[in-house]
Amino acid sequence: MEPIRLSKRMAELGLCSRREADEYIARGWVRVDGVVIDVLGSKVLPTQAVTLNKAAEREQANRVTVLINKPIGYVSGQAEDGYQPAVVLVKPDNQWVEDKSGIRFEREHLKSLVPAGRLDIDSVGLLVLTQDGRVAKHLIGEDSTVEKEYLVRVSGQLAPGDLKRLNYGLELDGQKLKRAEVWWQNRDQLRFILQEGKKRQIRRMCEAVGLRVVGLKRIRIGKVELGDLPTGQWRYLNADEMF
Repeated sequence: MEPIRLSKRMAELGLCSRREADEYIARGWVRVDGVVIDVLGSKVLPTQAVTLNKAAEREQANRVTVLINKPIGYVSGQAEDGYQPAVVLVKPDNQWVEDKSGIRFEREHLKSLVPAGRLDIDSVGLLVLTQDGRVAKHLIGEDSTVEKEYLVRVSGQLAPGDLKRLNYGLELDGQKLKRAEVWWQNRDQLRFILQEGKKRQIRRMCEAVGLRVVGLKRIRIGKVELGDLPTGQWRYLNADEMF
């Protein structure tokens, strides 16, 4: 059994992200078999018990996750080509009046608030921003299997067998895509359920079978639905909600 970096082991255990792990180690907030470890780069065996102290747990409890109904014209992450990132929408005036979280907006909530997944500039719907590395890892980590559901308006005609190919059989960037669930919602709208999120994946999948996407809306991530959240507004993830 080979020792591995403590920060990597903490991320594997779902305690936090690797970036957060380094921060907690430096602060002396991590114990291995009951002993405080505060040296970055320390290694542990997979059999050793890794725990966080109360200070780390309190900090994690205060981290927020925000759900936005992203409009067209905003990018998910860093500003680019003159377009603003969706995080600029997170301000008191845009908080949904029906937010039931009980959390009061504070400017501290904007610190390290990053997108957990993409939604391209021409797409709308549910976008998750979070301060919590555990949430980000769960949604976009390499081994994530969290479903994302979309309504996709298209133009064009599918050839026989191409709906089956959308469900399974397409490749992007030389890699076979994971199995999806795709069916007709109505005569010009498809419903997609994916367990991965390659760049512009749905648009490229549709192009591969001769369809053009004219509208794309994400309506669910895991167990969390967009629901009635108005376009351009946001709310906090409730304490009893889980992806």
